[in-house]
This record gives sequence, C-alpha cells and structure tokens, in this order.
Amino acid sequence: MVVSLPEPPGAWPRADVSFAPDYAATPFWNDDAALPASSSPPLPTRTDVLVVGAGYTGLAAARETARAGRSTLVLDAGPIGGGASSRNGGQIAFSLKPELDALTRRLGADLAEGLYREGVEAVAELRALASEPAVDVGWHAAGCFCGAHTARHFDRLRRAVEAQPRGFEARVLVVPRHEQQAEIGTDFYHGGVVYPDDAAVHPLKLLTTLHARAIDAGAAVHDHCAVQALARDGNGYLAQTARGPIRARQVLLATNGYTAALSPWHQRRVIPIGSYIIATELLDPAHVRRLIPHGRNVVDTRHVVVYIRPSPDGRRILFGGRAAAAERDVTKCVPRLVRMMREVFPSLATAKVSRAWMGLVAFTFDTLPHLGGRDGLYYCMGYCGQGVPMATYYGRRIGLRMVGDPAGVTALEGVAFPTRPFYRGHPWFVPAAVAAYRLRDAVGL
Repeated sequence: MVVSLPEPPGAWPRADVSFAPDYAATPFWNDDAALPASSSPPLPTRTDVLVVGAGYTGLAAARETARAGRSTLVLDAGPIGGGASSRNGGQIAFSLKPELDALTRRLGADLAEGLYREGVEAVAELRALASEPAVDVGWHAAGCFCGAHTARHFDRLRRAVEAQPRGFEARVLVVPRHEQQAEIGTDFYHGGVVYPDDAAVHPLKLLTTLHARAIDAGAAVHDHCAVQALARDGNGYLAQTARGPIRARQVLLATNGYTAALSPWHQRRVIPIGSYIIATELLDPAHVRRLIPHGRNVVDTRHVVVYIRPSPDGRRILFGGRAAAAERDVTKCVPRLVRMMREVFPSLATAKVSRAWMGLVAFTFDTLPHLGGRDGLYYCMGYCGQGVPMATYYGRRIGLRMVGDPAGVTALEGVAFPTRPFYRGHPWFVPAAVAAYRLRDAVGL
C-alpha cells in the first residue's frame, strides 16, 4: 500500500510512503515483550512513599525505598512504563550534553567533574545490571558511529577526539570519509567517529526488569491511576487520585516528559519534546549488514537529531528523530521520517514502514538533568534525550536520598533548576527553534 500523507507546514517535500500490510502505530518493542501488569487492587489509603510515574526513574527509586522498609506505592496515569521508558530507541552512551569546559565555566571544576563522573557511572551501572545472571535487557555492545554532516563537522569531531578532557578519555576511533563504508553503507556523511564502548538495550525489556526488581523489593505498582491533585497534609501529602485519596509521608515526581499541571513549579522547568521512530518491514539481513556492518547505533552531527540502529534480530532498520515539534499522531510524521531515512540510506527507497511510534522526552533550559527535594516532595527529571542510562541511575540515587542513605547524594545537589519568564509548560518556542536548527543544518553550520 502506497499512501501520500500531508506534512506539517514548513516540512520537506512530501514523501510517498509504502506501509507494510501489518503496519501499526505502536512501538516495535511491543512485538516481542509486553508492558508489565498492574499490582492487584485495592490501593492503600496511606503509604510511606508515593511515586508518581512508573517509568525507569520511578521504578528504580521505588526499589530503593521499598528495600529500606518503606511502604512504597507507584502510580501511573497510563500503562506502567507506557511513556518514553518503553518507547525510546534504547541507545546507551555517555549522557551529559554540555562539554566539560563549558560546565566548568558555569559551575566550577569540582562540580563539573563530579557531574562527568556520574555520567560515566550511569553507563557502568547499566552495564553491570545487564551482566547480572537471569537479567535480560537485550544488551547489545556494538558501539556507535557518529557521522559528520559536513567536512567542517568532521574536523570538529577530530579536534574533539584530540582534546578529550583529562581523566575522562574514552575510546574513540576516527573514521575518514574514504574509510566510512566499513562502518556505514552510505556516502551521506563526511567521515565520522566510532565510540566502541557504547551499547543498546531493548527498552521494554529494561522496563520489565526494573518493574520486577521494584515488585520483588516490596513496592506496589498500579497503572491507569492518575494523581489529580497534591497538597500538604500535616507532615506529609494528600494525593487525590482517580481511585480515591491517598496520604503519603513522601512523594516523588518521576514524570519527566509527561510532567503536567500536578506541580506547576516542575512543569515550568521541563520542556516536553516528541521523539519519533519508524521500523522498516523485514529486510534481507545481508542488506542490513551492508548498511550498518557492525550493528552499531548511528547518530550524526546535525542539530535536528537522528538516531538509527538495526533491530535486535538484524532484520530491520529502526530510524528515529525529531520529526515534528508537537504532533501526537505519529502516522502524520512518517513521511518526514521516511525522507530523513532515505537521505542517509538511498537503498531503502522502496522499504515499507511496519511500525511508527513516539514518546515524550524532557529537555531542560541548562541541558542538565535535575533532582532534589524539600519537605517530603522530591523530583528527578530532565534527561535531555539520554534517559536510558540517566533515569535508571538517578532514579536509584533519588530513592536512596529519600531514605537518608548518603549514597543518594549526587553532584547535582544545589544546582539550580532554571526556567524562563512566561514559560508555563507549553513549549510555544519549539517550532521556531526546530526551524532554525533545520536551516543551520541545510547550510552546514
């Protein structure tokens, strides 16, 4: 079936999209794994710890509070993990966006280096979890290729490799353009670099693992039970939920890109951004290997982000990116994703699309994650598109902090969580920003 779909204003020229007979606007990950089941009702009317949000952050935190003997209840407005935790691309990499020099100028050397150490630890902790007996998160340690969009970008990548911050050197291989076919079957890039220690996971299997660990520790996790209001109540909080009121001594907001009006203070500090992904139909595995010979993740240096990987079975290409500013109907974004994919891989011009899905990530105004708490109300959010390692790591740390464990202290303590005047949680400025980024990409800046 070939369908021409309209694109949003300002989009690239329309692409003819071929949909596979089994096309569905659902995550590819749901094909071989299921979202976790809810704990059995009824809900308690009191709990020591109430966690709002049952994604990576909330489940990692709940395990720690439950292990410490605190009665712990996790509530999600939708399915357990039904947000970005089960809808991301599964890429694992060092996760802080600001460069160390910039962070040092902003926060000082000690704090900047502490944040960088935690970025390294986040990946190491996830790798250690994946290596535990009987744990299956679909760990795939193939590395990542970052393609240079222009020759200028290649020079920038090469210089960055030569100037890695002391103490945080990573294994990096520089790949000039005349050698890049060994890494990626395209002439679209001007060379690039390989990060051999990057990896990938099956996002839904990671979610089910974190859910099982929280349940085993004694936490209760319920789906389709939105927290509608939250107010101080003596030494704790009174939460109004879809199934009645619940009193809690401590509350954790673990909502990230789905942070809404429940807490306007937090809503003003995170910017929800849609991340869109398509999966091709089944392809000849030899074709997939020609496109990505080593099975690596692929990203590039454009401002409008793309991320690519083979499916775990090596028979599809998964292609994701910032294809729209605020569109929630992912099928409408398929034409742009297809065009983006064909730019990188012209040999996929006739490949049909079998799955398309999206989720909301949360960016912050300083491009750092943030966590903290006061008077029993805690938060942990703002991973800026790197939530797979960051959410599991900082989710665990905020859980430890909530029970008074010194291991819960992080380098983010005391780092201001900024907002901007007139911002109330609706990112009205994102379409203009994305258009500006696309223009910069078009002229090679």
